[in-house]
Amino acid sequence: MHRFSICRWFSESWLFGKHKVSGCRAAFQSVSFRKSSFAVFVFLGDWSLGITVAIAAATLLATEPVLAQAQTPAPVKRSEILRTLPLTSFYGTPDPLPAGKLGDLIRSESFEEYELPPEVSAVRILYHSRSATGGDVAASGVVLIPSEGKPPAGGWPVMAWAPGATGVARPCAPSLMRNVGHGPFLSMYVNLGYAVVATDYTGLGTNFRNAFLDAQSNATDVIASISAARAAAPQLGARWIVMGEGEGSLAAVAVAEKQNEIRDAGYLGSIAISGLADAKELYTHSTQTPSSSMIAFLAYGIKTVYPQFQVIDVLTEKALALYHHIEQNCGETGTLAELPPAETLKPGWENNEFVRQYFARNSLGETPARGPILVISGDADHAVPVTLTAPVIVRMCKQGDRLQWERYPDLDPGRVIGDSVRDQITWIEGRFAGRPAPANCP
Repeated sequence: MHRFSICRWFSESWLFGKHKVSGCRAAFQSVSFRKSSFAVFVFLGDWSLGITVAIAAATLLATEPVLAQAQTPAPVKRSEILRTLPLTSFYGTPDPLPAGKLGDLIRSESFEEYELPPEVSAVRILYHSRSATGGDVAASGVVLIPSEGKPPAGGWPVMAWAPGATGVARPCAPSLMRNVGHGPFLSMYVNLGYAVVATDYTGLGTNFRNAFLDAQSNATDVIASISAARAAAPQLGARWIVMGEGEGSLAAVAVAEKQNEIRDAGYLGSIAISGLADAKELYTHSTQTPSSSMIAFLAYGIKTVYPQFQVIDVLTEKALALYHHIEQNCGETGTLAELPPAETLKPGWENNEFVRQYFARNSLGETPARGPILVISGDADHAVPVTLTAPVIVRMCKQGDRLQWERYPDLDPGRVIGDSVRDQITWIEGRFAGRPAPANCP
């Protein structure tokens, strides 16, 4: 889509048209049915209909386009039914899962029930990935491609999308949301000439455990989704970048670190938006808030990565009810009351051997990254303040990573993803054009 028509597309699109938004300087709202940034993650007791993504059309004009044990699930509210999709047999796999190589496509299907612009076609994918213990697991996702026009020579350039946190239960998969989590935002990139490959992460959608916040597991799901997407949509090209927000920002950096060994010639770099910090610091910071949800997710993620971990070694009896609730439910915690940290965690929880190992494997900047990285954060992010991001940046720069860190003053994480669009597009365009990546390490 030409740069002068992208504004018209926004103003007349399925979303913005009904809000009577007009003019190239208007701010647009991108609806996410389940909040997914770490700001919401402190946490999950306040799920609302939308995350505000202020995308000023003027920013788009600045660039040329480039081609277990659980409780009974709580009753589902009508509003939730209207904005989500049913978990169908498409996501099911035999037990045990028939063997397959990493990234092998299990099945795919065209899907027309998403609330996306007509210019965007969607294909659901189910594919082989690997668990933290190396087991063969199934992950799901969705591929968004331009429905009009022919792909450029070499195929559509690819943006892998690593979503933010949505929960750990099967219904929490972004591909089960009618707008795919960030539909208008991702559709913008499709209309700029990219194919978007958005993983759900293992266990969200598929019948496996989700390795919550485990950057290594999530990065594997992202990498495996690329070859699966190409098998489902042959018009995708070989070159790709990855962008992630919240939980996905950790995965995006972990992809760059894994590329040191994989060395995929088509990989061009990563963008991490909001929430970049060590897992230990994220959880320690969360214990200073009145929410107990983050702690329940911590226990769930550790149990997935280390099956021998005993949840009762960390969580109190009171907290177990919340733990079992999140195993089956997305969204509000229902009648369960939030607990203060003192009533959620047992004394000395941080000294548990599996907790320590989990934190150690989720400390970024310990392994050199391959390819450039753009980190975007907002100074008003109280869930993951820049004081938590800075140490990761220092380590990455010290080991020689090519990194550009852009900070947006007075922006919370819900807005920074939209207000940074100009920087995102400029950076991505540069990678596919083969230009040297900027860096501003101290």
